[in-house]
Amino acid sequence: MAERTVFQSIPKKHVLSLPPLASVYEAACAMTRENSSSVLVMEPPDVLLGIVTERDLTTRVLAKAREPRRTPVRMVMTPTPVCVPPETRVSDAVLIMIEKGFRHLPIVGAGGKILGVFSVRDALPQEIGTALSQAEFNEQVNDVLG
Repeated sequence: MAERTVFQSIPKKHVLSLPPLASVYEAACAMTRENSSSVLVMEPPDVLLGIVTERDLTTRVLAKAREPRRTPVRMVMTPTPVCVPPETRVSDAVLIMIEKGFRHLPIVGAGGKILGVFSVRDALPQEIGTALSQAEFNEQVNDVLG
């Protein structure tokens, strides 16, 4: 079976984005509303400036006692995030994230079009299923062996 690509593995093809002057509060509300762990910071029509994640909200806003309603996302975003094409294999994307120390990768298609954001969580469903199957198999073998 062929390995999944990052584009195949993301549940939402909708891109959540805000302009650079939007507040951190607006970002947190949008992320909560969309059940998303990140928001892209973009200038119209489609220029990617950065990304804001749950971790950024914790480490760059809460831990530094910044006022969420007065702090623009451009002040706490990760600028020019590493991006991957949609055909990137999940294992390659996870390797990039491990090596670079982050958990989100914007997916950029032909012509620079943003197609979505791959999160490390998106790598889990199939792999968890495989692990559970292995655990069940091990349990059955242990039962047979006594």
